[in-house]
Amino acid sequence: MDFGLSEEQQQLKESARAFLSGECPTTFVRKVMATDDGYPRELYDQIAKLGWTGLIVPEKFGGAGLGLLDMAMILEEAGYAAMPGPFLFSSVLAASALKLGGSDQLNAKWLTALAEGKAIGTVAVVENAGSIDARDINAIASKGGTGWRLDGIKMFVPYANVADFIVVAAKRDSDIRLFVVDTKSPGLTIRSLKNLDLTRRVTSVELRNVPAKRLHGGGSQLFAKLIDVAAVAVAADSLGGIERALEMAVDYSKVREQFGKPIGSFQALKHAAAEIVADVEPARAMLWYAAYAQDTGAADASRVAAMAKARLCDIYSRGTDRAVLMHGGIGFTWEHDMHLWFKRARFNESYFGSPAFHRERVATLGAY
Repeated sequence: MDFGLSEEQQQLKESARAFLSGECPTTFVRKVMATDDGYPRELYDQIAKLGWTGLIVPEKFGGAGLGLLDMAMILEEAGYAAMPGPFLFSSVLAASALKLGGSDQLNAKWLTALAEGKAIGTVAVVENAGSIDARDINAIASKGGTGWRLDGIKMFVPYANVADFIVVAAKRDSDIRLFVVDTKSPGLTIRSLKNLDLTRRVTSVELRNVPAKRLHGGGSQLFAKLIDVAAVAVAADSLGGIERALEMAVDYSKVREQFGKPIGSFQALKHAAAEIVADVEPARAMLWYAAYAQDTGAADASRVAAMAKARLCDIYSRGTDRAVLMHGGIGFTWEHDMHLWFKRARFNESYFGSPAFHRERVATLGAY
């Protein structure tokens, strides 16, 4: 099968690279890292004008109505630039949850605002166990005369401190369901948490009898679809990140000299770079197919999403390890930019399921 990008997708990717190289250099990333909330509002206003925030939002709610493969092009470039802020969690994950299970009334309120860049969303799944396994979700959803109410504590919720709404996974009997909570609701307490990767910010969210709107679409089935979308999205960010780390390491090895010659001429460094390339190229095709499978509803969509997340996060972590070592001592310093991608790789590795979790999903899902 000859599977490649369309001309429009290639243009989208190239335009994203050009935009972020000008508007999101590492000096800007470091400036955002030094802020309290890590939310670059001016950059997000520009992103909204480009239509990125509504890329996968249906046209009836003001978006472009494109698919996850198109969004993967943006996410790859965001990973390449180590773009800070809530884009992945808001315009991809929260938007996908609403797109898959929101009522027209709910989507008219939140998806339209997302597409226009007037609202930020996020997703809250993990609890104290640090797992996205349904067995480790203990937040409780109850229904009374006034509608649905949620109780529980969510951990490592990205950017809840700046979000307008949160998609929350909670248990109803033995089923996991998704709900939308307005962050202005009474009974909601948000606290910022420390995080290794300062290009991403996480919080804890405490819910005490908080009103919520339920998303429809089959309970656990909708939750599983959200895991698939998250797996592909994080894999796309990881692909861009390892591409940047490799590029930086190769460029450095061409100019740094030892024993009177560039260190890139030494066989050990050639092997390190070649191993990263050998990992990345097959994974690129896997990612593209995983995104395509989500868009087309292919029978193996969940399986290949899990494969892409496991493989690309492994490659990202291992590749940034090698890239740091290729820089020598300077690669371990705060002043050098290499640590931006090294730390982002660690975040991606754990967010929405570790590689081990997704390899277990692959085994459980079988050969479709």
